[in-house]
Amino acid sequence: MQRYFTNLKENNNFILNSDDLYHLKVVMRATKNDMVEVVYNNKLYIAMIDNNNVVLKNEVEDNILKQKELILCIPLLAEQKMSFVLQKATELGIDKIIPFITTRSIVKLDEKKELKKLERWYKICKEASQQSKRLTIPIISSIKTIEDLNIDGLKILCSTIEKANTLKKVLNKVNIYDTIVIVVGPEGGLTKDEEQRLIKQGFIATSLGKNIMRVETVPIYLLSVINYEMME
Repeated sequence: MQRYFTNLKENNNFILNSDDLYHLKVVMRATKNDMVEVVYNNKLYIAMIDNNNVVLKNEVEDNILKQKELILCIPLLAEQKMSFVLQKATELGIDKIIPFITTRSIVKLDEKKELKKLERWYKICKEASQQSKRLTIPIISSIKTIEDLNIDGLKILCSTIEKANTLKKVLNKVNIYDTIVIVVGPEGGLTKDEEQRLIKQGFIATSLGKNIMRVETVPIYLLSVINYEMME
């Protein structure tokens, strides 16, 4: 059953946006009396299509409680790589994504381009949330600097320099924290100065092993390992 998100509801009618209505009617070829899932205020409902409206039928109990908040800090990447990371991180349960600027960032955005990018990134995360049957859409912040990444939690800094602090050792501390913050560097990695600035903020420079991964691979690897560690 297809799932959609909405923030609008009138009486018992959910109001989907034009893109979702197009997908529902044209792509999925849904017709009157077909059933769909609708997420409203982080709650899941089963709804029925009635002419142009999606009509509330009943609320569905969802007892899956997430115990940790996952935050991904990702440098500005080329469009295709950024889209891939956003989509896969959403499928793997990320709660917040913070794009940030580094010395070696290839992509540069002015204010006007940033707003367009944020709209596109939100749409990617929304569609991935619907596909993966989430109840929430990841929050995407405005573009930050390294100094803005000082967030409380277990702070993991992916490092190609550090050898002693392995991911396995760092995740032994995972149960102490409610929030896990991950910082991934750009192509070419963070500079030594950038790593030191983050370490001073409490980030733990962490080795992911001998193999050097592409920047778009790192978040997927990390989130997969973290999900496994937190699995009950």
